[in-house]
Amino acid sequence: MKQRTLRNTYLSMLCAEFSMLLEAGLTINEGIMIMMDDKAGKDEQAILKGLLDSLEMDDPFSTALKKSGVFPRYMVHMVEIGEKTGRLVESLTALSEYYERQERLSATIKSSVLYPAILLILMIVVVLVLIVQVLPIFNDMFGRLGTVMSPLAIRLMQFGEWIGGAAVAIAVILCVVFIMIFLSWMFPPLRLALKGIFMNRWGNSGVFGQIATTRFVSAMTLAMASGLDIDEAVSNASAISGGSRVVDRNHKKCAELLSSGSTLAEAMHDSGILNSQDSKMLSIGFKSGKGEVAMAEIARRNEIKLADKMDKIVGKIEPTLVMVSSIIIGVILLSVMLPLMGIMTAIG
Repeated sequence: MKQRTLRNTYLSMLCAEFSMLLEAGLTINEGIMIMMDDKAGKDEQAILKGLLDSLEMDDPFSTALKKSGVFPRYMVHMVEIGEKTGRLVESLTALSEYYERQERLSATIKSSVLYPAILLILMIVVVLVLIVQVLPIFNDMFGRLGTVMSPLAIRLMQFGEWIGGAAVAIAVILCVVFIMIFLSWMFPPLRLALKGIFMNRWGNSGVFGQIATTRFVSAMTLAMASGLDIDEAVSNASAISGGSRVVDRNHKKCAELLSSGSTLAEAMHDSGILNSQDSKMLSIGFKSGKGEVAMAEIARRNEIKLADKMDKIVGKIEPTLVMVSSIIIGVILLSVMLPLMGIMTAIG
């Protein structure tokens, strides 16, 4: 099984199950055998069988995960940390919550992008049908009546004719775009390169900045719950939540501030990762001995902020697209119907 087939929902469920079984006093080997007997699918059976084979060779759980080749490196690393610190149950529980948050984050982004994209495509298709198929019909009808369409309608029809003539070139361009998308999906290095270009340009602004903050705080919650010290937690969180020069620079500044003696709350605030309200909550959390709880609450709040921001963006995009498409279609129809109404009035 290839790594891309392991969804966040599956990883979250798997970590939660391992955590519960270990907390009940069972070994990893016993837990895997129970999970294999519990009507696991073929792919899941193959993964669990591979893990069990490695464990029976006295490999640590983290090594078994790594040998399988299908689990994220971050998960393998955090399980290894849990084994070394004696907090494997806590690490697995935190991993379950982390991948659950990542799934919610991905679902929020996808749902916010999908509908406006479909609406935009439908708008383009309707407009193209009007100028490529409908306007020529009206043009022929106006010609039989001994008149012509309005200048705007004629220009739109000519544009439609140009699109029809360039259909082959447009098809080639669309094929190239499709191939690029397919290749980026099949080859992770290409996908990462394209993502890097995009993130370097827009990765720290608006909703993308909020996504970066949410991922970093979520990763910090996991790292702290797994028993890592603050410096290593920041390093691990930076490794999986960066991607743009600005974001990486903020993470580096946070690490430098920690090294110079700043508290985590101060470092995350002064580096631009957290706002004043969240950094104050984190400071209070550490002073009261509840730093992990405070970080988890900050992660939850940032998820809510991101969802609200995405909803606001979609709330603006949808009516804007509807309004623009209505205006365009209305102008096209009026450019044809008004002259036609004039002709009918004259005949009447």
